[in-house]
Amino acid sequence: MVVLGAGPAGLVLAILLHTAGIDCVVLERASRAHVQTRARAGFLAPNTVRILDRHGLADGLHRHGRRHGTCEFRAEDGGFRIDYGALGRGGQHHVYPQQHLVTDLLNHYLDLGGHIRFRTEALAVHDSDGTRPSVTTREPDGRSTRWSARYVAGCDGRYGAARRSLPPGSVRHHAHDHGVTWLGLLAEAPASLDAVGYALHDRGFAGHMARTPEVTRYYLQWERGTPADAWPEQRIWDELDVRMRAAEHGPLRRGRLLERGVFDLTCDVVEPLRHGSLLLAGDAASLLAPAAAKGANLAVLAAEMLAEALTDALTRGDTAGLDGYSDRCLAHIWRAQEFTGWMTRLLHATPDRDRDAGSFFHAALRRSRLASLRTSCTHQDWFAENYVGV
Repeated sequence: MVVLGAGPAGLVLAILLHTAGIDCVVLERASRAHVQTRARAGFLAPNTVRILDRHGLADGLHRHGRRHGTCEFRAEDGGFRIDYGALGRGGQHHVYPQQHLVTDLLNHYLDLGGHIRFRTEALAVHDSDGTRPSVTTREPDGRSTRWSARYVAGCDGRYGAARRSLPPGSVRHHAHDHGVTWLGLLAEAPASLDAVGYALHDRGFAGHMARTPEVTRYYLQWERGTPADAWPEQRIWDELDVRMRAAEHGPLRRGRLLERGVFDLTCDVVEPLRHGSLLLAGDAASLLAPAAAKGANLAVLAAEMLAEALTDALTRGDTAGLDGYSDRCLAHIWRAQEFTGWMTRLLHATPDRDRDAGSFFHAALRRSRLASLRTSCTHQDWFAENYVGV
């Protein structure tokens, strides 16, 4: 078995296959140091924690992660909190930075004797319609190598070799641009509130998400095409103060900005997720806008489903799980896409809409959504269930 990518999907899949006695290799184009330090999402849903617990992979998050069940919305007419952990089905998040989870998974896989090749770039997947697909790679020394296996799992992201190698005409690619851009910030500063903070402002959205006791993630809605370094730190903190309404709710704890990145809020889905002996999971299967923190959680869920299906096929000759994998996984993906789209529309007044004749209409709809979330117990239960669900 060849697994492309050492993110949450690839590593969970490789661990479960190795534990089932299935020989596999993970091919990762980045270095080990980069894999263990690249900052990504940090909110793990209850089902993700259950999956990790079930397979003995949750020790680190239980030791160092923190439970989280509250979010706070701030807008022109005041703020309100939703204790989502006590609503819906009573699910809370665990806050645990993704790079820490990936480090835990990587160490676990290597401790088991798992095989991984870093700085090995997959270039293409060949013969996926047959029973012995192969992957051509560029090795760290520049040589070309070919790996073959019964199946190839593409967990190598939106721009990886798995997607590039999909047979022409065999895939439906659904893409959507939400028309919003974020500046993502990692600040060397303690959290400024004991909740996820969503601030709606005429100047654009701002967000606050705790990561560790010393580091906090912030987001600013950003003009598309503007470089991440266009503003000095002082101006960024001043703008966060304005949008987070610090004069009303209390000052933000400032610190050195460790990281900046600009990204457009876009999403896509590939259908189907199986193409003969090539199977997709994680961001290779679907990319979600980050407004609802679903990506890593879907990746772990897909990895478990795919591991079970592959184990049945390779150890018992039962291919029913593989035959149904795409439909099962896509049902979760589309549910996550729908809620992520709802959150994106709630949090942002998109620039294109604000300039057209219907800008008042769209702004009024956004205020109505927020008012309903503030006052309706039914709406809050729906929000809570979907906020933590995958």
